[in-house]
Amino acid sequence: MTKAKKPEFRPNEFVVYPAHGVGKIVSIEEQEIAGLRLELFVVSFEKDKMTLRVPTHRATEIGMRPLSAPDVVSKALDTLKGKAKVKRAMWSRRAQEYEQKINSGDLLSIAEVVRDLHRSDDQREQSYSERQLYEAALERLTREVAAVSGVDEAGAAKQVGSVLTSRAA
Repeated sequence: MTKAKKPEFRPNEFVVYPAHGVGKIVSIEEQEIAGLRLELFVVSFEKDKMTLRVPTHRATEIGMRPLSAPDVVSKALDTLKGKAKVKRAMWSRRAQEYEQKINSGDLLSIAEVVRDLHRSDDQREQSYSERQLYEAALERLTREVAAVSGVDEAGAAKQVGSVLTSRAA
């Protein structure tokens, strides 16, 4: 069995962890866990005030990835312009699918969730669970857009918001 090749992540680099979104690698440290020496990425999620330690040899297997390329971000923003595709399945089933898309860490899937759950002012009110999923997806999307574009989150939120409102017009 060959050892998995080490991912090319470095300290002070932004990465996307599927279940938590955009974080920054603070350092790479060695720790002894259950009698084994492990090399770990220390990933900080500033906004959530959370630190995660990910074994370096399992990072890509877990789904940790570098930030999306600018062309992927523009594809995601184009996805937002599309027409919402809402399946006629029960809400619990759709909610599960949305949750999976959000936690996949895939920017295009997250953009699809934002597109499908976005409501303009003249549409019906969202339920609490719909709003929670929408806000989670929107936050993940804006954080990655901000990190890739090099702007702050407010600027990225404005950019995403303008794409969503232009769709409605």
